Amino acid sequence: MEPHYRSAAMPAEETPFQPLNIAVLTVSDSRTRENDTSGDALAERLTAAGHHLAERAIVADDIYILRREVSRWIAEPAVDAVITNGGTGITGRDGTPEAIAPLLDRTIDGFGELFRWISWEEIGTSTLASRALGGVANGTFVFCLPGSTGACRTAWDRILERSLDRRTRPCNFAELIPRLTER
Repeated sequence: MEPHYRSAAMPAEETPFQPLNIAVLTVSDSRTRENDTSGDALAERLTAAGHHLAERAIVADDIYILRREVSRWIAEPAVDAVITNGGTGITGRDGTPEAIAPLLDRTIDGFGELFRWISWEEIGTSTLASRALGGVANGTFVFCLPGSTGACRTAWDRILERSLDRRTRPCNFAELIPRLTER
């Protein structure tokens, strides 16, 4: 059983849920809306959790097209988080980390580390090929996940759902949004 944390300042029952606007981007040369099971899983899970699907798109494995789409979302003040899926492997066409890393103001190194640690339980050493990445760009959280539906479920169910819920204690990403652009 996972520990349940509460803040001494405000118990979890008293902290209201705050829905976030989350954009989902599938990075693939072959997926379409009809067969994008990873994008479907993320969209279904985030809306079931009470968040809003800000927008959803599919782009080719091209770092410049990918960078353009994510840049558009991080420039939009109404988008709180972007979740990409696909392109985090180690083949020649996998360029999501290279596309996104230059856009980040800060990296969340623990996100990729935790994702790989959790994935170890499910897929063993295959998790070595994942270059899952998290960070903040222009006050927007950005998470880059592998393209498999299982990896997307794992990342949402075991990390992102709680991290993007301000009721999670002792801390979470959602409550930090107003402070992400502090200088």
